[in-house]
Amino acid sequence: MKASNPLWKALLHGRIAEPLASELDQFESEIELRKTGKIDEKVFAETRLRRGAYGQRYDNGQRHDGTESRKLPFADKPTKGPGTAWDAPGMLRIKVPFGGLNPAQLEVMAELSDEYSDGIAHITTRQDFQLHFIHIENTPAIMRRLGAVEITSREACGNAVRNVTGCPYAGVCACETFDVTPYARAAMLFLLGHPDAQEFGRKFKPAFSGCADQACGLAYMHDIGYIAATQQGKRGFKVVVGGGLGAVPRQARVLSEFIPLEEFLPVTQAVCRIYARHGEKKNRNAARIKFLVDKWGIEKFREEVFAERAKLKPDPRWTEYLEAALKEGETALRAGADLPAAPATASDNLRHWLKSNVKPQRQQGYYTATVALPLGDITAEQLRQLSDIVRKFTKGTIRTTVEQNFVIRWVSGADIIALYEALHAADLSGAGANNLLDIVACPGTDTCKLGISSSRGLAGELRTRLATKAFQMDQAIQNLHIKISGCFNSCSQHGVADLGFYGSSRTVNGIKVPHFQVVVGGQWENNGGAYGLPIVAVPSKRIPDAIDRITGFYLQEKQKTESFHNFIKRVGKAPIRKLLDPLVENLPTPDVEPSLYTDWGDPRSYSIGDIGIGECSGEVVTRFQFETTAAERMVFESGLHLEKGDAQKAGEEAYKAMLRGAKALVQMQYDDVGNDAAEIVAEFTERFHDTGLFADPSVGAAKFATYFFDAHAAALAGKKFTADLAHQQITEAQLFIDAVHSCHNRLRTTAPAKA
Repeated sequence: MKASNPLWKALLHGRIAEPLASELDQFESEIELRKTGKIDEKVFAETRLRRGAYGQRYDNGQRHDGTESRKLPFADKPTKGPGTAWDAPGMLRIKVPFGGLNPAQLEVMAELSDEYSDGIAHITTRQDFQLHFIHIENTPAIMRRLGAVEITSREACGNAVRNVTGCPYAGVCACETFDVTPYARAAMLFLLGHPDAQEFGRKFKPAFSGCADQACGLAYMHDIGYIAATQQGKRGFKVVVGGGLGAVPRQARVLSEFIPLEEFLPVTQAVCRIYARHGEKKNRNAARIKFLVDKWGIEKFREEVFAERAKLKPDPRWTEYLEAALKEGETALRAGADLPAAPATASDNLRHWLKSNVKPQRQQGYYTATVALPLGDITAEQLRQLSDIVRKFTKGTIRTTVEQNFVIRWVSGADIIALYEALHAADLSGAGANNLLDIVACPGTDTCKLGISSSRGLAGELRTRLATKAFQMDQAIQNLHIKISGCFNSCSQHGVADLGFYGSSRTVNGIKVPHFQVVVGGQWENNGGAYGLPIVAVPSKRIPDAIDRITGFYLQEKQKTESFHNFIKRVGKAPIRKLLDPLVENLPTPDVEPSLYTDWGDPRSYSIGDIGIGECSGEVVTRFQFETTAAERMVFESGLHLEKGDAQKAGEEAYKAMLRGAKALVQMQYDDVGNDAAEIVAEFTERFHDTGLFADPSVGAAKFATYFFDAHAAALAGKKFTADLAHQQITEAQLFIDAVHSCHNRLRTTAPAKA
């Protein structure tokens, strides 16, 4: 690993755009000032975040396969703790607008991964690159080298416009309305560093989709989404706002069914101005644009945006960026040809790869080929090999995807077999792209400070189990999407998966055990058309069994070509919960099943805590488990009410579940708390909220208390629930109860009772 080379500034002089070069000089100075304590850490944190430098954890020590985790290349730097100190190795996120890359950029990524990281680059679910274990002193050199090949990490993190994502098949998709690539590029150029996009309370994520019914753009789960549309032969966008996954997901609302192309940038600017001016600033838990849309309603939000648009003075960039982007385009390296049949001697993997990873383009004779990356990881050497492969078979046309893969575009059918052989030589020919085997996972406990359970570990285990049998399964099972997040924050987009999982923990027999909440009912298609709900927390080591039970039931009970999403809508969640209940009931002690008490890929105990001494402590633990189990049952039942169309009952039952969870905590200190809601809220507030006991910063539990207080206030006001509002309250109730478990896990023993 090389230290930051100060010569890069001189070597790259003239190859980096002047505004960026000046910014990097300034950032380098800020790093020196932080070293000497002349810049406050909080101020510097926002500075580095705006440039993509993020903290990480690096104390897990194990990979999903049981070997040593991603090894720290910084022997002289801290190797324990969450990586929050300014000089601790962290992560650098690199923006890749709409996923578009070229071979030169791949080569630079390989160099940076080798020289400054651990030799591994990671693709995210928003088409970015991430390099881990990066030292802050090296970031100016890294950023200059990125800038020299027209990549930036600017505003990849922080309260800014994040990466502009887009369909990786845009321009070659047979069912798209039109190619959204130039418009995604224009939006990226226009919004990067724009003064109207610098005063947000939180991040702002845009996405472009060329199709209404496919998943590739996922417009409905973004802060602003653009879906290609036409009106009387004129091109434009259906624009949606206020979407997002996160802890409590929101479906984006329609700002306009049609905005002509010449208006999409000024309307976007108006949205940014309204969000910056009226969005929450003090309470980060309510600072995303979705909360402003909720607060105002989409009608008022729409009125404010178009009133703001009318006030904007003409900006030449509205057309300049678009005109420049429209001049760019992709062409093929070789003449197109039909895809030949697989040779008689073809391996099973080649046959599977041709079926799952190769798609015809709308241009006759050309195909896309997906490079499936397990866990979204690729080594530096593989990046170099991939760069050579892309040059050999295309004019440098490759994109990253939201499923953490690459898509090579404009491959002649005559070259597909040779392309496979080249990828196979680089160990990049894995089959099963975009299906059951292509499991998406966030970094989880490997490197993320918010990770609760090992998402990558579970994903690695599932891939291992499925590798030999996935292609022998029924096609309906092969078509399923599995997405795993290490916590509730949806970084793997588990809410729109067929089978989604997010990390949580529970205390079993007095010991903390890693769990995953099982989420069903999501829809990947229709741009992330529906969000699922958690139905039960299952021990992490039993998730493979849970998947077997669910998929087996689906195969047995589905109707002909019925999709999994439609199947869940028809049969409901109750039968699925019944299938999984045996996996969570009467769990064995550590001496009977020790593996249950460890996480995937980590032989160490997940966490061991004393139950306490004496009968009183035993009774409290038993009662806590009883009460929280009842609370979780009530959350699940509220989801059943929602399925039956009774949104009011669903919302009310979710609130009652929160009350029961809060009471379970209060009883740890005060046995005599009654069932009166006002008393429970008052005691919870005094004993757990005001004392800070509930506010675990590692999981953001403070905002979950707000969910409880808001639900109580709504109940007092006689709130009327729509389906969307009930869905939101059910999700918040589950998160609150998860936080109750987390609080109990931290305390473990009964606090002294108050008089």
